[in-house]
Amino acid sequence: MDSSRSLHIAMYPWLAMGHQTAFLHLCNKLAKRGQRISFITPKSAQAILEPFNLHPDLITFVPITVPHVEGLPPNAETTADVPYPLQPHIMTAMDLTKDEIETFISDLKPDLIFYDFTHWMPPLAKRLGIKCVHYCTASSVMLAYTLTPARYYQGNDLSESELMEPPEGYPDASIKLHAHEARAFASKRKDTFGSNVLFYDRQFIALKEADVLAYRTCREIEGPYMDYLGKQFNKPVLASGPVILDPPTSDLEEKFATWLGGFEPGSVVYCCFGSECTLRSNQFQELLLGLELTGMPFLAAVKPPSGFESVEAAMPEGFEERVQGRGFVYGGWVLQQLILAHPSLGCFITHCGSGSLSEALVNNCQLVLLPNVGDQILNARMMGNNLQVGVEVEKDDDGMYSKESVCKAVSIVMDDENETSKKVRDNHTRLREMLLHKDLESSYVDNFCKQLQDIVDGKDLLTVDSNADSAE
Repeated sequence: MDSSRSLHIAMYPWLAMGHQTAFLHLCNKLAKRGQRISFITPKSAQAILEPFNLHPDLITFVPITVPHVEGLPPNAETTADVPYPLQPHIMTAMDLTKDEIETFISDLKPDLIFYDFTHWMPPLAKRLGIKCVHYCTASSVMLAYTLTPARYYQGNDLSESELMEPPEGYPDASIKLHAHEARAFASKRKDTFGSNVLFYDRQFIALKEADVLAYRTCREIEGPYMDYLGKQFNKPVLASGPVILDPPTSDLEEKFATWLGGFEPGSVVYCCFGSECTLRSNQFQELLLGLELTGMPFLAAVKPPSGFESVEAAMPEGFEERVQGRGFVYGGWVLQQLILAHPSLGCFITHCGSGSLSEALVNNCQLVLLPNVGDQILNARMMGNNLQVGVEVEKDDDGMYSKESVCKAVSIVMDDENETSKKVRDNHTRLREMLLHKDLESSYVDNFCKQLQDIVDGKDLLTVDSNADSAE
């Protein structure tokens, strides 16, 4: 790519902080290569994101006003401001920004616009003569299973048994939903998600009308699913590369550093389910009892369960006394990258969010997979069944796990003599070495920039070898 030619890219991600930060991470990689970014975001989100803008000379925040929608608390602008049931109202509010966004885009005149949940973005971009890129922060594994034409045109009345099986042509028959998961997916197909639009209609239209689809992954992990999506939608599907975050500039909080430093290398079990996962009280208690049952030191960074103000109030009776000295339960935010990199860490129980998996795969800790909703489930199947880099916690027919099943999964991956553990460790080591190869990420981002330039120049990427965006 001619380094003298830089692109102007507008970004308008879904108003959830996980999506906002994922888009900003990509912006930092693109700006490092001279691309100019206009990042459209609410003022409250801008205040959170600004410290993570590594190139303020090239990444400019464009603040917007999110209209108030009946049912939302005052000044609610992102999903972080509301409980989960109110998130569709945030989507309705985002839909109401359409006219303001069109004005901004018309004035900014970017070469490309990146979006995800706003299904109205493609026609808006086309009216202005701008190419639009659907940039997905969820895995292509999940989109390929749930939202390709092969699945979508089966209708919204699919039975649980139909959803338990992958759609026709799906590249991996071992990735399937369990009955309780299929029930949840079937229900989601009928849910509205802002402006009386069905969730699946919104997502499918956003994919179908894009000029190009892009995923924050690498083909070495998700190539077959990306190829399947490309054939289904007859569109170019690009990989921006693996999500390898730059090392934090801050240190691990003293209370965590001191506590972790008191244990042998590779001995501590760490559990975290992300910033937006709220467990039911029975799930929370079985999780803690399972950690206790392992007999191993553990750090659990989880939000208080539904109905409780603090993690302490929700703990099983006598739990704190029984695990004193080896169990640390914390209800606030933690700097996960530094915890996962700590030499005492031996195991990570993860909800299988894309960000957490990316952070885990480049560290030495073994993975226990405990998905909760949505793409986490299919991420867990890919990691456990396909790549075989972790062990999934067993659940009953209602989707509930037990203290015994949590303990069993941890015991397997922490047992050096267990054959499953040996295979998982070997596979994880190979994948980690591949992801950390010094040229992998840079070659992906370089090629991603070149492909974006080709799109702006009107080149037909469908004529390019599908493996062209794979790093050498």
